[in-house]
Amino acid sequence: MPKQAVKKPAVRGSTSGRPIMALLDLLGRRWSLRIIWELRDDRSLTSRALRAACDQASPTVLQARLSDLREAGFVELIPASGYRLTELGRDLFETFLPLHRFAERWSSRKL
Repeated sequence: MPKQAVKKPAVRGSTSGRPIMALLDLLGRRWSLRIIWELRDDRSLTSRALRAACDQASPTVLQARLSDLREAGFVELIPASGYRLTELGRDLFETFLPLHRFAERWSSRKL
């Protein structure tokens, strides 16, 4: 039986589609990390509340990013509740906590 080809995620500027490149490409898009940050703590936010939490980001860009994050499996839409992180999204958030702590230490250093 022939093996089915696995679809590689689209990565801007790369033809390899390596998972780390695809992830960094997605997270490097405007508002992606901020959306994940605002949905932390297992809370759901409506589109309007999420936009307010994201400093009034453009609704078009915010919806595009939410679509990207939903397609990637990090965010889900709960009817009548709003957007929230999936289990995979919570794992991603937890992965970034050490980097967040490092950034806090780095930004408070004396020059």
